[in-house]
Amino acid sequence: MKELIIGNHVSFKKDTQLLGSVNEELSYGGNTFMFYTGAPQNTARCEINDIITEEAINLMKQSGIDLENVVVHAPYIINPANTANLEFSTNFLKQEIDRVEKLGVKRLVLHPGSHVNLGVDVAIKNIIFVLNECITPSTKVDICLETMAGKGSEVGRTFEELKEIIDGVKYNDKVKVCLDTCHLNDAGYDIANFDKILDEFDKVIGIDKIGCVHINDSKNTLGSHKDRHENIGIGTIGFDNLLNVIYNKRLEDVPKILETPYVGETDDSKEKNYPPYKFEIEMIRDKKFNEHLLEDIRSFYK
Repeated sequence: MKELIIGNHVSFKKDTQLLGSVNEELSYGGNTFMFYTGAPQNTARCEINDIITEEAINLMKQSGIDLENVVVHAPYIINPANTANLEFSTNFLKQEIDRVEKLGVKRLVLHPGSHVNLGVDVAIKNIIFVLNECITPSTKVDICLETMAGKGSEVGRTFEELKEIIDGVKYNDKVKVCLDTCHLNDAGYDIANFDKILDEFDKVIGIDKIGCVHINDSKNTLGSHKDRHENIGIGTIGFDNLLNVIYNKRLEDVPKILETPYVGETDDSKEKNYPPYKFEIEMIRDKKFNEHLLEDIRSFYK
């Protein structure tokens, strides 16, 4: 059996950049990771330091992290679905692609965006336009369109919407999909029947188009269209169902990324203080749910 490709979201800071991201992931025990190249809510970006990048790549080689499995997430402020944002979204996505290529990363997750009362048909045309402006024959990055929960006017809540986008892109060999378990659940896809979900995805889009998977439990019921992530095994999807996703034979070559929430000092705390990833990755590798997950996280970091 192939080694599980599992990791989580990490930071990318100006001073340490990719090297800091690698070191953070190593502290959690993962063998891949995902990061933003800058704050997801604004355009502030530091210049990529090639020396630090080279150090990071060397450390990854020594530590068993394959750069091919590393993922960058595009910032939320890119909204290719909305006509008012077309020029900005196009220009900023081009910049992000350049940054990702300079880092040597091959996968860039992108939210399809929200149409903001324009309707899905107009939104899909807008997304196709932006992707056709940004993706060229020389593009070295796969754009992974993320499955969305369907909150508000989000596009990408169904496989059919994603297929329509992919089919409209000229160089669509460079367009893939990022499955998000919380988003799938909230959009109405039952993770308890994940093999049926994969069968449907394969029929509509093609299973070879899955570029990565975000592993998250959900605070919400099936089909709620709310998008609120929960720690592994604590939400409505459940540990065993998520384990079936993570260890699914058809996805063994696909990186799995945890985006679960930080844990506060108490259950009532609104501050998220402690990263859960070390303990969640241990649970996943052991294939056994830790009933004291939150308590163990708090104890470890205090």
